[in-house]
Amino acid sequence: MKVIASTLRKGNVVDKDGKLYVILTVENIHPGKGTPVTQLDMRRITDGVKVSERYRTTESVERAFVEDREHTFLYEDGEGFHFMNPESYEQVLVPKDVVGSAAPYLQEGMAVMLSIHNDVPLTVELPQRVILEITETEPAMKGQTASSSYKPAILSNGVRTAVPPHIAVGTRVVIMTEDGSYVERAKD
Repeated sequence: MKVIASTLRKGNVVDKDGKLYVILTVENIHPGKGTPVTQLDMRRITDGVKVSERYRTTESVERAFVEDREHTFLYEDGEGFHFMNPESYEQVLVPKDVVGSAAPYLQEGMAVMLSIHNDVPLTVELPQRVILEITETEPAMKGQTASSSYKPAILSNGVRTAVPPHIAVGTRVVIMTEDGSYVERAKD
């Protein structure tokens, strides 16, 4: 299916010269003079080689047909990450390099979107936000305002983040899965 380059988004899969690539980053560049272009950073699915391509924004690119289906995360072992289709109860093994930086945020029973092409898992899309507990942080300083100062903290999944000074150890917080940033205190 041909699509215009400027409509591509992160996670889309394109077919270039008979090989499939998953898009890692998309940047639409509009210079003051000249033709606007779309800069794509992609990873070849077969061997993981990263490629940068630049297309005119009106140029058409071949987008591969990929099936996006919700799956439930079960567990991780030496082979990779195991997910289950909640409708057919069929299990899918996803290699560690496909999950990538999203791995620490996976929680047992979490619903994720798996992109599958010819029975091969290509990408894993997590929910935008997860609730985690603070396991380690500095104690709050008396008289410190919560204006714009943040302190370092370690989450229950081992990831480092920055939280406002009033957050203490044991507090459950909402975290963005894309960059690991603090959003708010959990409401439960």
